[in-house]
Order: sequence, then C-alpha cells, then structure tokens
Amino acid sequence: MGAQWKAKHKDLAANAKGRLFGKLAKEIMIAARAGADPAGNSRLRLVVEQARKVSMPKETLDRAIKKGAGLTGESVHFEHVIYEGFAPHRVPVMVECLTDNVNRTAPEMRVLFRKGQLGTSGSVSWDFDHVGMIEAEPASPDADPEMAAIEAGAQDFEPATEDHPVVFLTDATDLDLVSRALPAQGFTVLSAKLGYKPKNPVDPASLSAEDLEEVETFLAAIDANDDVQNVFVGLAG
Repeated sequence: MGAQWKAKHKDLAANAKGRLFGKLAKEIMIAARAGADPAGNSRLRLVVEQARKVSMPKETLDRAIKKGAGLTGESVHFEHVIYEGFAPHRVPVMVECLTDNVNRTAPEMRVLFRKGQLGTSGSVSWDFDHVGMIEAEPASPDADPEMAAIEAGAQDFEPATEDHPVVFLTDATDLDLVSRALPAQGFTVLSAKLGYKPKNPVDPASLSAEDLEEVETFLAAIDANDDVQNVFVGLAG
C-alpha cells in the first residue's frame, strides 16, 4: 500500500477512470494559474505528462489549461485542504482535497471518518515526510533503479511490485529536477507529484485479514469522494 493508497481491485480501478480525469483536470487548472505554457511551468508540465499517459482526451486537457489560466473568462477557485486522522485499527491517514466548497467537503469528511477517527491539524502529519514521489518504469531490461536514484539525485526508491511501478523519492524541492534526469538513467516517468511518506508505517502482518479488509473499505470510500485528490496511508507494503 505504501505512501499513496490506490484501489487494488482492477474493476474498481477501471470504474475510476472518470474520477481520475476529474482529479487531473483540477491539478491542471491549479497549475495553469502560473502560466498556460508547460515549457515555462514545471508543475503544469508534470501534470500534463501524467494526463497524457492515462489518455486524457486532448479537448479536456486543453480546456482545463485555458480555464485555469483564465483564458475562458470563467472563475476557478479551489482550496487545498488536508484532513488527518486514522482509518480503522489506528492506521494513520492523510487525505488531500481540492475543493470549491469547504463547507461541503468538511462535513462529508466527518461522515467518512466515522469508521475511523478524524484528527486535528498536525495530529498525524508529524509521522509523515513531505516528499516528491515519481512513479517510473524501466525503459530497458538492464535499468537499475538504485543506480538511477543516485545519478538522478533522488533520496531513495521503492522497488517495483506486482501492483506498483518503481517509486523514486525526492526532496520536495527536487521533484522536477529528478523527473527530468530519470529518462537519461533508463526510466520512463509515469507520474510525478508531491506527497506524504509515513515514517513509521503499520505492519500489515499485525492486522488480521478482516481488519485489513475494513481498512481497505474505509480507504475506498474516502477515495471515491469527488473532492479527494490523494490518500496517503501509514501502512507498509
């Protein structure tokens, strides 16, 4: 599950494509506030690359850029809000939201956290590091993630698993620099974003199968909320 939780079941992932496009459109609109040209806007460039890799329609992508940059005459305002707390069985969770109405999002989060525990600001974040997270896949069979991490300037990496590609971890300020350097080290960047990595993740072996299922159900409900962008979980593996 690692630093960023994602639905494990393929049917859930397939049904979530529309939500994924919606989340990426929000990211694009916010990034485009600093300029509509990805060449001069590193944050926009990274999220546009991610959108293209998941086959977001070009019209949707272009509309989000223009809307965020104020080229359509429409007013766009999203607030970045983080909710902290615990999933069932004291698994720490950080929920990153982009919302146009905090008065709607806050009560929805309170309801969703009823099966866990909603904390105050700082109650969980102290146990996470704010880092850059770059998902990448080898472009050649002999690509070495450890060597690539060293050469590209990443702080660490998480090896690929059956469910996830390699994740390179960077200082928050080095995200764009490392993502630009990885292709020369034999890795194709799939996504690059800032996120939260748990310092002391809970060992899944300490939970029963039923307990883990409760945690998964809780996380799936959180992730399904339209205002939720990312869910970061303190659960190892």
